[in-house]
Amino acid sequence: MNASALICNAKQGFSIEEVVLQDHAPDQIVIRTLYTGVSFGTEFALIQNKLSWGPYPLCTGYMGTGVVEAVGTEIDHFKVGDEVYFRRNDTMALPDGAPVSCVCGAHCSHIVTRAKTRKDVDHMIPGAANDVACMFVMPAVGLYGVDMANPRMGQTVVVHGVGLIGLGVVAACAHRGCVVVAVDINDRQLAVAKDQGADHVIDGRSGDVAEKVKRIAPEGADVVFECTGIPQCIDPAIALCREHGSFVWQGNYGSEPVSMHFLPPHAHRLKMFFPCDDGLQPCRRAVVKNMAMGALKWEQCISHRIGFMEAPAMYQGINEGQDKDIVGVVINWQT
Repeated sequence: MNASALICNAKQGFSIEEVVLQDHAPDQIVIRTLYTGVSFGTEFALIQNKLSWGPYPLCTGYMGTGVVEAVGTEIDHFKVGDEVYFRRNDTMALPDGAPVSCVCGAHCSHIVTRAKTRKDVDHMIPGAANDVACMFVMPAVGLYGVDMANPRMGQTVVVHGVGLIGLGVVAACAHRGCVVVAVDINDRQLAVAKDQGADHVIDGRSGDVAEKVKRIAPEGADVVFECTGIPQCIDPAIALCREHGSFVWQGNYGSEPVSMHFLPPHAHRLKMFFPCDDGLQPCRRAVVKNMAMGALKWEQCISHRIGFMEAPAMYQGINEGQDKDIVGVVINWQT
């Protein structure tokens, strides 16, 4: 079947292109995309070749919502007309047959994905708005890290970097009754962190982050979530932990080796956690359910809503670092 997709070429140029998706197999379903969400970390690491999941051209994107249009003969738990949230396209090619790397290929007008053997699609929870729920992966990633580290009620946590994943951590820790300290260098993201439940916000440009954290937690934080994915931030974030505290490598630091100063975490006898991905269906369902109930006000994290024809210009601007005021972007595939 033919579809329209956001394509990135080897020169990091972006365009909406006609693509061809394989007809659905017995274990696949076809979804008409309503909305997709943008990930500024993993997507642009792939676009800039800091991570590689396949050769150019690429179709990125790994979270969206849509409506089921066709189901394979082996599928009995989805039907035409069901509203769903999803993570990927299985395959994609250009009209001349040249393959497109689906990484994960969600930024496309239609999705053909395995719904029997792979758990990358599930039913929408009633009450959740499609344009907000399409951003489900980012808070699910944060929730998974919080679930692993298990900060308890009344403990102090530092969220070092409050992009979308960090904002998910802020919300999840606030729901647990933690004292949440958000650190970032972006005023708008710090304001959104406050809306998501941060008790304290610290401007990382001040240069005295450690001193400010000590005023809140004199012995240091019980748990520090390093969410920037920037290697140079690792050691300063580790230094914010108390003795016998925990450190969560919540960011994605790419495929190259990273280093840390050994003695500070060694002397403080820290526990470290390495969450990967979004916790699969338990975490995905939890955040969408919280959106439906109004407990997770994720619409506060959406700063830009665009039609799919505007996506190439938006991606070009983000890739070139032109707009520092973006928090979250939703792409509407119906316009």
